[in-house]
Amino acid sequence: MSTRRKVSLITLGCARNEVDSEELAARMEDAGWDLADGADGADVVVVNTCGFIEAAKKDSVDTLLAAHDSGAKVVAAGCMAERYGKELAEALPEADAVIGFDDYLTIGERLDDVMEGRAREAHNPRDRRTLLPISPVERSASADGVAIPGHGGPGDLPDGVAPASGPRVLRRRLGGGPVAPLKLASGCDRRCTFCAIPAFRGAYVSRPPAEVLEEARWLAGHGVRELVLVSENSTSYGKDLGDLRALEKLLPGLAGVDGIERVRVSYLQPAETRPGLIEAICGTPGVAPYFDLSFQHASGPVLRSMRRFGDRVRFLELLDQIRALAPEAGVRSNFIVGFPGETEDDFEELAEFLSAARLDAVGVFGYSDEDGTEAADLGGKVDAGEIARRVEELSGLAEELTAQRAEDRIGTQIHVLLEEKVDDGFEGRAAHQAPEVDGTVLVRGEGLALGEIVAARVTGSEGVDLVADVS
Repeated sequence: MSTRRKVSLITLGCARNEVDSEELAARMEDAGWDLADGADGADVVVVNTCGFIEAAKKDSVDTLLAAHDSGAKVVAAGCMAERYGKELAEALPEADAVIGFDDYLTIGERLDDVMEGRAREAHNPRDRRTLLPISPVERSASADGVAIPGHGGPGDLPDGVAPASGPRVLRRRLGGGPVAPLKLASGCDRRCTFCAIPAFRGAYVSRPPAEVLEEARWLAGHGVRELVLVSENSTSYGKDLGDLRALEKLLPGLAGVDGIERVRVSYLQPAETRPGLIEAICGTPGVAPYFDLSFQHASGPVLRSMRRFGDRVRFLELLDQIRALAPEAGVRSNFIVGFPGETEDDFEELAEFLSAARLDAVGVFGYSDEDGTEAADLGGKVDAGEIARRVEELSGLAEELTAQRAEDRIGTQIHVLLEEKVDDGFEGRAAHQAPEVDGTVLVRGEGLALGEIVAARVTGSEGVDLVADVS
């Protein structure tokens, strides 16, 4: 009698990678592999790497080396493996295999190769944007032949494993809890000069609404109460399906799924955040009035150099539109400082924007050259020491302003999803707080239970975190 072999799956990076890993997990189980909780006792460790910035790449390499030290076979997957392929394999002989996205469809065979010692050459990286037509509306007919991680739809299973009961969602939850990411789309058609993601993630491809809804129902059946919609750019959802209002139409359906109590949209491009979408997010029952807006900067000249649109005035007008409909809406954003050509005046423009914007959460990153990006070849590089100074200054300002914004919520009523039991009560998140990045709420009260959303009044704050009581 043959013994099923064990594979451990480690996920690094963003929520999109989490969805990709859960698809990989389902494929590996279908191929006869059991999932192990950790490297100990696993025959193979698959590391779903992140390849976005230098710090993430270093973390990926360190994780691969640690997996090798466990004595198991090691497979590098994910964005870093797709982005560098052979180069990574040559630089990291500790990895027994470096696989690209095209290997995901036959992951069981790739793991068999590793266990049997069959050498398989690492892939040559290519610009994945070239795999599909330039015109978005022509992609749906061509996408079937292109591997797109996280797009495993109902019935998308290897031959011979489809259950007798009919199609199922190709996903296996790797963690518990009442919150889960749900992928809307993959890839990106924007050409921001600092970003390499489109080249290794490919052109923008939306998942059909019926497929997204089916997966939402599946997640609800597995105890999920909040869906976090993820993609590289959620505001582009539906453009390749011929409907730029597809997300606005999808949100009521997702919020209406039995068992789902809150839907949160992430990764919004300010230039594509249309009035109709703002209205849908602010006015649809069950959808969190939450805006994860990728501003990146507020100086018009810097944004144009980034090949992005907008400026301080336009961004403040957008925030006014949102708050006119939902005054307590949550807003978060990330910013790059020290971009090539950024002057002290540009930096001050960004600081002025932050002071006026009243954001709930802010991420500040110092610019660094990324392989294969246009910005790496731009002149006007800012000195590394000056970048560090600006990061420190803006981070300090952001910390002060976001703490102030949290303090402004004292006395207001919020609705909190209870996620963890702690000594003083329950820890959870309000509608203006996304998982892991936006702070939490300590809720105190009687008769509370994990996984429920409760109304509570804010009584205190510490930084971006809140304290609230259920009356």
